[in-house]
Amino acid sequence: MLKALGLSWSRYHDWKRRFGQANKHNGKIPRDFWLEPWEIEAIVNFKHQHPETGYRYLTYMMLDQDIVAVSPATTYRIPKSRGLTSRWNDRMLGTKKKGFTQPLRPHEHWHIDISYINFLGTYLFLIAVLDGFSRYIVHHELRINMQEYDVELVLQRALEKYPNEHSRLITDNGSQFLALDFKKFLKASQLTHVRTSVNHPQSNGKIEAFHKIIKSECIRRESMLSLEDARRTVASYIHKYNTERLHGAIGFITPFDKLNGNAEKIFKERDRKLEEARKRRQRNAKRNLKMVA
Repeated sequence: MLKALGLSWSRYHDWKRRFGQANKHNGKIPRDFWLEPWEIEAIVNFKHQHPETGYRYLTYMMLDQDIVAVSPATTYRIPKSRGLTSRWNDRMLGTKKKGFTQPLRPHEHWHIDISYINFLGTYLFLIAVLDGFSRYIVHHELRINMQEYDVELVLQRALEKYPNEHSRLITDNGSQFLALDFKKFLKASQLTHVRTSVNHPQSNGKIEAFHKIIKSECIRRESMLSLEDARRTVASYIHKYNTERLHGAIGFITPFDKLNGNAEKIFKERDRKLEEARKRRQRNAKRNLKMVA
């Protein structure tokens, strides 16, 4: 009969063995790298809570907060499949531009610059000192003037916080930084001064990037009713920038952690969480395979 039907003995016995069972031989087999349903929902929910945050930031925020351990590619793919991404969030974050030799330790390079802040029909001036190694804001002040005296005062207060450091100071070619009094101040403070190329602000790009960030994430979103209110608002954001906000250029950790040498510890902890999540998915996949069989 089998010969008449054109069936082999092996096919017949295979069908006989599976008689009465659902046809599963073409079903998907769980793999250890597949996300579990609760992990997918956790990613989607976290994206809903942070709709304007890029996928790389989300990845490391979820890792550090023990939400779920996945790769940036997964954090990008899952929200995109649900229609939760935009072209703004799809862009690559944390891309570095090449420039001069980068500092290898905290306080090796300090960047200082002045940014205009619109305030009640006039301007305030944000003067900030940024550590080039960690992106930590060493000191800042929101002032009503931007003369060399104001710059010297901000820099002096930064030096008082770290009296044993003699950093290489990087500035643009603003008149405040070219003034004779400022040169004398730097010499007395034992600071080396490096000015960027004319018409090339990218050379001081770290402090320029900070000014762009604080304007987009703080100043343009907050209503500041008085000078004291403006100073409190800016100070509160800079504290968050230093201690809470993950910075893409330094491996998606906070400037505070980078400044204090915690980077390697955080990276190892993230690797541990990712490895544990992979092993957990592998165990669950094997258990599901046994259930399917």
